[in-house]
Amino acid sequence: MNMDGSAKAIVPRKGPDFGLEGDIPRYWFGGDAFKTRFFDAMSLLFPEGEKFFIACVRDYRDQVTDPELKAQVKDFMYQEGQHGIVHTQFNNRLKAQGIEVDHILDEQKRIMFGVFRKWLPKVYTLGQTAAAEHMTALMAHGFFSAGLMKDADPRIRAMYAWHAVEEIEHKAVAYDVFKKVAKGSWLVRVLSMLQVALTFPLHVFMIMNHMFKVDGVQNRGRVWLRGLWWLYGPRGIYPRLLPHFMLYFIPGFHPWKHGDMDIYRRWTAAYDQSGDPIRAGDVVAAG
Repeated sequence: MNMDGSAKAIVPRKGPDFGLEGDIPRYWFGGDAFKTRFFDAMSLLFPEGEKFFIACVRDYRDQVTDPELKAQVKDFMYQEGQHGIVHTQFNNRLKAQGIEVDHILDEQKRIMFGVFRKWLPKVYTLGQTAAAEHMTALMAHGFFSAGLMKDADPRIRAMYAWHAVEEIEHKAVAYDVFKKVAKGSWLVRVLSMLQVALTFPLHVFMIMNHMFKVDGVQNRGRVWLRGLWWLYGPRGIYPRLLPHFMLYFIPGFHPWKHGDMDIYRRWTAAYDQSGDPIRAGDVVAAG
């Protein structure tokens, strides 16, 4: 249940055409190397990450008896598949820039499927999925606040706005399967979140460092200091999201109890009216 009394419907949209093969500048986020590569690194991880999430939820799909949750699982898997397709298109741009996309994805796949999926209990990997979904949902709720992406290229901004809306729509699915079907404990929920919250940003930063080397970025130490202040400083992005993040550790937490739905309402209204994802992204960015 969300704040207006009901879970949002999950809409199985086909991934829109964002024009990602167009003349998008290398530093598409206001010419800023750190901000651009921060989002580029996250995009790079999404295709294999979405496959992992789908596999972890699929482990329990046959045990889901509630018709509504069963339908939500199906739509969740479709949306995550579309995210993987679109971000793969985006990642092809990065590959053309000299980024070692294939090597990074192979290593990510080895860790997630060759280690996590092979050696850890299914309930724990589902806990990792629920934790990652919480993190992406809170970023979706918060990243477009205060005009965060107003300086971004409209095409990539539109891609992230679409992704954000769909993360909001299905943000409770993995959690509900974890709680209701897998009967995951609070301890597993906490441990899996702590692990994801630590390893995900570290992985992103490692990829960013590789990207900076490929780009030949000068004064990398200064770039990192300014960028980390943008992320973690007193008025940074993550301190603003911290209260929402910490709610996950409360025993009675549920994803639909929290999160501002403004981005969802504005994006869906604009997209339903125009059918244009670029226009919908612009509407969201305008605030």
